[in-house]
Amino acid sequence: MNSKRDRYKRFISFGAALVLLAVLTGIFAFIWYKYYSEAIVLPYYRRGNWVLIGIYGLLTILFFKAYGGFKLGYLKKTDMLFSQLISMACVNTVAYFLISLIGRRFMDGVPLVLMTFTDFGVISLWTVFTGKLYFLMYPPRRLIILYGSRQAASLVMKMSQRVDKYMICESVSADEDPDRIRELILKYEGVIICDIPAEQRNDYIKFCFDKSLRAYIAPKISDIIVRGADDIRLFDTPLLLCRNYGLDFEQRFIKRIFDIVFSLVAIIPALPVMLISAAAVKLYDRGPVFYKQKRLTIDGKEFFVYKFRSMIVDAEKDGRPQLASDEDDRITPVGKILRKFRIDELPQLLNILKGDMSVVGPRPERPELSEEYKKHMPEFEFRLKVKAGLTGYAQVTGVYDTTPYDKLKMDLMYIENYSMLLDLQIILMTIKTMLFPGKTNAESGESILNTGKEDKDK
Repeated sequence: MNSKRDRYKRFISFGAALVLLAVLTGIFAFIWYKYYSEAIVLPYYRRGNWVLIGIYGLLTILFFKAYGGFKLGYLKKTDMLFSQLISMACVNTVAYFLISLIGRRFMDGVPLVLMTFTDFGVISLWTVFTGKLYFLMYPPRRLIILYGSRQAASLVMKMSQRVDKYMICESVSADEDPDRIRELILKYEGVIICDIPAEQRNDYIKFCFDKSLRAYIAPKISDIIVRGADDIRLFDTPLLLCRNYGLDFEQRFIKRIFDIVFSLVAIIPALPVMLISAAAVKLYDRGPVFYKQKRLTIDGKEFFVYKFRSMIVDAEKDGRPQLASDEDDRITPVGKILRKFRIDELPQLLNILKGDMSVVGPRPERPELSEEYKKHMPEFEFRLKVKAGLTGYAQVTGVYDTTPYDKLKMDLMYIENYSMLLDLQIILMTIKTMLFPGKTNAESGESILNTGKEDKDK
């Protein structure tokens, strides 16, 4: 019964998204005809109005897709609501400038402001109603976890935060009798496979495939590398090619051009914020405004990263590097605000212009900490196949206490799935993180790497 209902999930999600899109586009059409269509210099004929309304609908789709605003049943309600609100604000801002361009002057913005608040109300009602309906039709999946080490405990805790999607009912060790494990798996709707030997894991994955059961797999580093492989179809034996050299020449060239343009454009609106931040840091304790620290970028090259100082002066006077925690008492009151909204990172726009960093990439790590990590994770150096970034996939999905190993896996997922579109999506998600800072952004970022792929977990 559940498998039959699952077939209609995509249809229900698509239908709900279509209804929301139609209502939002209809509201814009009403505002356009009532306040703007006759106010422009050369009013459009009928088809011109239709084209403009169609462009608005297309903008709505693009921003909602970028922020995951249509991910019904996938994101948390609050996270989806935030995604939709910021998407709508972006769409209506673009729409205002588009209308002003057509009207050849700055048009009255009051109708669009009122429209935006109306959109917010519609979106809130849609999120609440469809969320409840979806939960009634598709209650949490009953799962069993198959574990091989204590690392499974942290994964269970994370998945338990999504009680609207997952209900972990039982756990079983991979050391148990294989026949008993298979019997237990068949009692549930899916299995979470976490940190068990590769040969065993492959057997259970094939078993789940044969029985059409869902398998949630905690990936190893090698899995992430294989996921980024290319298919080779030169003969009748399929091959997977792992290139393993990071980005190619064309990708690096385009990425560098984008970095230069982005940082130059971003400095203009960021400058007032940076001046206010610099004054606040200086006035608080009269200490230095900026803080520089040696970090690593592509191929292990060292450079000095720039930040607004967010900690007390001589925070590491003992000379030992210490990672900052969410409630670190070395962070000043001004620093807490700067960190919460990621403002302390803005001086790194200068690092990007210099070529030390990219806009998007793994966050630069300190050489001393990198050496420590490599003692336990030799693969930690893999993240240096690309330039360090101002923001990254790990930053829009992780939290302060995300383990270095999990951050490494997220960085490698970014490298192996790199595209210009992915960079743009991470930048948009970073803006959302700055506007709506929270304890975690994992649910909102989960779908970023699925662009162009089917969402099998809906």
